Amino acid sequence: MTPAPSLPRWADVVLLPATCLAVALLAAGVVVGAVGQSPIDVLKVLVQGAFGTPRGLSYTLYYATTFIFTGLAVAVAFHGGLFNIGAEGQALMGGLGTGLMALWLGPVLPDWLTWLLLPLMLLAGALFGMAWAAVPAVLQAYRGSHVVITTIMFNFMASSLMVYLLVNFIRPAGLMSVESVPFAPSAKLASMKDFLAGLGINWPSSPLNVSLFIALLTALGVYLYLRHTRAGYRLRAVGANASAASYAGINAKHQVVICMGLSGALAGLVGMNEIAGVSGKLLLEFVAGAGFTGIAVALMGRNHPAGIVLASVLFGALFQGGAEVAFEVRGFSRDMVMMLQGFVVLFSGAMVYVIAPWLARFVATVQRLITAIKRAGHG
Repeated sequence: MTPAPSLPRWADVVLLPATCLAVALLAAGVVVGAVGQSPIDVLKVLVQGAFGTPRGLSYTLYYATTFIFTGLAVAVAFHGGLFNIGAEGQALMGGLGTGLMALWLGPVLPDWLTWLLLPLMLLAGALFGMAWAAVPAVLQAYRGSHVVITTIMFNFMASSLMVYLLVNFIRPAGLMSVESVPFAPSAKLASMKDFLAGLGINWPSSPLNVSLFIALLTALGVYLYLRHTRAGYRLRAVGANASAASYAGINAKHQVVICMGLSGALAGLVGMNEIAGVSGKLLLEFVAGAGFTGIAVALMGRNHPAGIVLASVLFGALFQGGAEVAFEVRGFSRDMVMMLQGFVVLFSGAMVYVIAPWLARFVATVQRLITAIKRAGHG
């Protein structure tokens, strides 16, 4: 997860992901051409489907909102020296907390207190996700169980627990669908269409809702926490070198628990987008793999909150634009769309360590040329 040593920070966060994306698209274009399709036409349809219309853009940002939460969750764990593969399960548990709070308080809160419901749902989602991540954290910190193994196991446990609770306790009697009753209106986040209508802007109907703003504020909060607080410094110090941090007086075990707790809380916020913002009721499998996509998002964004926001938009575009490609381009199946997504994941993850040294040498050469030109100009 460590960036190339000789690569400047700005290049690591911006130039390296852009280069990896360009190489991924080039490789995907070669494969697309090999199967008899026009790479330029496919790319045009993908970009048009993702950004060309307000409705397409809305779907892109809707997907991106969920990916911001899960990408931040994975990135915070990375900064603490941990590989959290459990964002999928933590997001499920966060959605459970969000839904239970809505079902519990929604019908009974008096009208003058309904404004409290959404903040309480957000808090419940974060706490449920935090609690689910804290168990693997404690097992690693105090019992030596590797967090990669335990978080994978906890994904399956979260899915099974959700099924058990929905089927046996939450689903109303006589309902065939495995879901809860609809939430009270006060438990529903405003759609972006309704929000913008209040500002006099006409926007098409879509799943996009105001949880996008929550995601952006969360990304800003994570940046400020990691880079501008003592607590964030302690977390990053343990992630960089746990032995040196312990020698400096930082309790590494405590930081493991704190790091995973924060990571789980961020993943738990997915429920605000999917549960409170879209469905308005508790469902099975509403995360739909976003926890695993968050790993690719964090890698693509170089674990920086700004990079994660941009990478989330990219993956949102791949999901939305890919659906348009599968529908519009004759002979281009959904499996081929997944191939395009796979190339982006490959080149933003594994191949980044191949590309980074070459890019570092290129940047160093350009910097030397600029320095030489400036000196010649002064001379």
